[in-house]
Amino acid sequence: MRRPIIAGNWKMNNTIGDAKELVENLKPLVVDSEVDIVVCPTYLSLAKVIELTNNTSIAVGAQNMHFEESGAYTGEVAGEMLKELGLNYVIIGHSERRQYFNETDETVNKKVIKALKLDLKPIVCVGETLEEREQNKAKEIVTTQVKKALVGLSKEEISSIVIAYEPIWAIGTGKTASSEDANEVCGWIREEVRELTDVNISEKVRIQYGGSVKPNNIKELMAQPHIDGALVGGASLKADQFAALVNY
Repeated sequence: MRRPIIAGNWKMNNTIGDAKELVENLKPLVVDSEVDIVVCPTYLSLAKVIELTNNTSIAVGAQNMHFEESGAYTGEVAGEMLKELGLNYVIIGHSERRQYFNETDETVNKKVIKALKLDLKPIVCVGETLEEREQNKAKEIVTTQVKKALVGLSKEEISSIVIAYEPIWAIGTGKTASSEDANEVCGWIREEVRELTDVNISEKVRIQYGGSVKPNNIKELMAQPHIDGALVGGASLKADQFAALVNY
């Protein structure tokens, strides 16, 4: 039985003060949660959020990382720097990183490999555009992204990765894939993992859905057999809404 995982991607929101208030409000609301909880603040707030969530059920992740240990990469943050902070997870390959910052399948793969070497748990994002879906290319796009993200990894490494299916057309738009459509794509992802590894590994890998997840649709999504959690954007910025997702 795969343990559900609900992760909040704060994106470029919340000052350090805002982050402190949000976490303090969230903590008492998720004390008895039966899912893995992850919050992913901005780099500036990571240290404070890690401090505030110590000895709680809330894990902390970063929104991105570089695959090099150091170097002339102005504005970037190395995985070693994140590891020293003591966080648990890192989001890799989010569609906004792919769209706005030239992230590619190859750099996603390099980051995944580096994160695993540092014992950071990658949340690897995949998803198609509206145009690709309308052209019936969704399966091809998503499975290719999965395959390229996992190049060079052992079965054991793959089993520890979280994969987040985020249809690009549903992120921040208010549109949500139907639970059946989301489950179908998550099923394609699981099938691709099985082909790359074996049935035991594919049954261990947790697959999230992301894209306008709200308290009013979380139960329906989580009832689907291939959906093991959610990667949440806007609804993770309010303690009561995020708690409602965690406690679905």
